[in-house]
Parts: sequence; structure tokens; C-alpha cells
Amino acid sequence: MKTRLKIPLLLAPALTVILLFFVGGLILAVMQSLGYMPIIGRNDVSLDAYRAIFSREDFYRSLALTTWIGVVSTAVSTIFAVISALALRRVLRGRRVTTFIFQLNLPIPHVVGAIGILFLFSQSGFLSRLGHLGGIINEPADFPALVFDPYAIGIILEYVWKSTVFIGVILLAILLSLGDSYEDAARNLGANRWQRFRFVILPFLMPGILSSSILVFAFTFGAFEVPLLLGQRYPSALPVLAYRSYTDIDLNARPEAMAMSVVIAVIISVFVFAYMQLTRRYLRED
Repeated sequence: MKTRLKIPLLLAPALTVILLFFVGGLILAVMQSLGYMPIIGRNDVSLDAYRAIFSREDFYRSLALTTWIGVVSTAVSTIFAVISALALRRVLRGRRVTTFIFQLNLPIPHVVGAIGILFLFSQSGFLSRLGHLGGIINEPADFPALVFDPYAIGIILEYVWKSTVFIGVILLAILLSLGDSYEDAARNLGANRWQRFRFVILPFLMPGILSSSILVFAFTFGAFEVPLLLGQRYPSALPVLAYRSYTDIDLNARPEAMAMSVVIAVIISVFVFAYMQLTRRYLRED
């Protein structure tokens, strides 16, 4: 009996926090998205908030922009992470120092990174002024618009800067645990560098790539701080649009904000489910 109760008791603190803050918050968000807000006298449940957001043009523009940010950031970060992990794997002298420098930005918050991108790449930032002083451009305003731009380049730059290291550290750990024996065997059998990567290294990396990239996509799709600091006013990223509706002084806008938040959660859940199915299929094929 004591053994049966030991595991639930050990898990109780974590489960309490999850049930209270995550599940409770999710239920509250769903109820408010359905218009149930007794605090302002709204006791009826309806789908009016969902009808409202699905009839708004800015919602679809924000959804498209958010998908663009998430997909491009995840894809570019994954490519850079694979290249970085392969390069760091070949470092023999000073690997610890090199790896330490590579992962220095892991503890830096995204907000700090966004401010750094703003100071560096805005049209009044350090690089634009440096280009003006060097005679490359006539005025700082001639610097390419990389912040507050319609393609969200500044946002993507920040996410790539941060996420490349996150994915790269995971892939580097896989490569270091793998060793050189499989690659040496393929080399002895006549496989060239690309064949060794494609048929030997990549299959071992794929579980790490899939698991880390879906986490990066989920974060970039649902985060609002970086798009709020570096994104243009219209169209804004979907989490920013939801945040602005949530902080509106009119509490009647709250159901639409919660409806957008629920849509974001559903989209991320669909991608996570697709990742799980893809991973299971990939492992079965191996």
C-alpha cells in the first residue's frame, strides 16, 4: 500500500500546479471564449466570439503572419543547428570552450534578445549608423527595414538566434554519444560525405530534430513578447492581436481575446499530434 501511494505523493506537487494553473486556466479561457463572464453580467454561453474573429480580416492576416514566423524560424533554426552541431563535433581542441561559447545565449531571455535586435537592426540602430558613418548609405533611414517590417525579419532573426542554440545543443549531444564507428564503417564501404550524412548521421538525428523543432514551433507560434517589440502594428502576430484584445479597457472584448487564444492552442495541439504520429511512423520504419 505504501509503495502504491509513494509515486502519487511524489507527483502530487507537480500535478497540483499543472491542474491548478494549466488545466484551470485552460477551462477558464474556454468558458470566457464562449462569453461566460459573470463579473460583467454575461451568463449566457454562445459562439459569438468565434463568429466574430472568423469574420475579421485582421485575424486571417495575423494567422498567416504567425504561421510564416513559426515555420521560417523553425526551419532556419533547424538547418543552422544541424550545421553547428556537425561543426562542433569535429572540434578536437578546445571543444568545451567552443561549446560553452556556442550556448552562451541559452539563459538570455527572449525580451533581451529582442531589444538587442532592435538596437542593432532598426533603421536608427547601431548598424544603420555605422553604415552611414562608413559611407555605405547616405542616411540611417536608408538602411533596409529589418524591424517593424511586413515580413517579420527582425522577429525571425531573434528566434533563429535563440532557437539555433537550443536545437544545436540537443543534436550535439546525440552526435557525441553516437561516436564515429558507424560513420567509419560507411566510409570503409565507400560512402562519400553526403551519403554518410544522409544514410548514417541523419537517421540518428531525426528524433532529436523532430522533438526540438516542434517545441520551437510551438513557442514561436504562441509567444507574443518578441512580435510585440519587433513587429509592425498591422498585421500583427496572432498572439499580439489576442493580447491587445485581452488588455482592452472594454471587458466585452475579452471573449474574442480568449477565442483567439483557444485557436492558437488548438493549432499548436494539431502540430504536436502530427509530430507524434510522424515520430511513431519514423521509429517503426527504422
